[in-house]
Amino acid sequence: MLNYIIALISFVAAFIFSLGGIGAAIILIPILVSLGIPITMAKPVGLFYNTVSLTGASITNIKNKRLDFKVGIPIIIFSFLFAIVGAYLSQYISKEIILLLFIGFLLFSGLMFLFHKKKEKETYRSDTPYFALSLIGAFAGLLSGLLGIGGGGIISPLMLMLGFNPKKIAAITAFVVPFSSFSGFLTYWSMGVVDWHLIIIASISGVAGATLGTMFMHKKLNPQTVKKILAIILLLMAVKLVFKVF
Repeated sequence: MLNYIIALISFVAAFIFSLGGIGAAIILIPILVSLGIPITMAKPVGLFYNTVSLTGASITNIKNKRLDFKVGIPIIIFSFLFAIVGAYLSQYISKEIILLLFIGFLLFSGLMFLFHKKKEKETYRSDTPYFALSLIGAFAGLLSGLLGIGGGGIISPLMLMLGFNPKKIAAITAFVVPFSSFSGFLTYWSMGVVDWHLIIIASISGVAGATLGTMFMHKKLNPQTVKKILAIILLLMAVKLVFKVF
């Protein structure tokens, strides 16, 4: 029965979070923990789940020519490298501090999506600020490995602050997150905390959910709707974790 519950949750979470190109590990991990799975085992599940679910979403984006590779590459390189550092450091940080970081991460991301508004006559930028994108990648990668979340929830609001179109951001984060997630996952695997049974169940459902979610987002939703959906989900998760910690 638990297997069916995890499969259903994985599908729904991947569908919803792929609307903004964000890995659904951010919601899957606390749910797995609430089902009795240790957080050290849940984090690699979330990272691998992000890898395969958003790889499917990225393939869809590439086929439909929605992806700006020039903007994505510097984020990929630095997030990949720093995810390894974050995953390694996680073994020296207490569960309480990890949860507090998680809450701060969720609040920041949710509030940015909810309240950051494009000025009336402002156009979305189309250049490639390599240094700023590299810093975003490094920060997102560090959080990705540390928390097991993929980093999409930090990449998206920071790119939003830089003035990129939310739909373009969604395609880029969906492309970046599998790389940072996979490097973090490999680090956890090397530390011997991987449950392949859980990973396979979550990942198969995640691929299906994320692929459908990406197609739905580009055909049915405008950028502002995408932002609001993600903001509400992230803030609700932050509230849930606050009650868990305090």
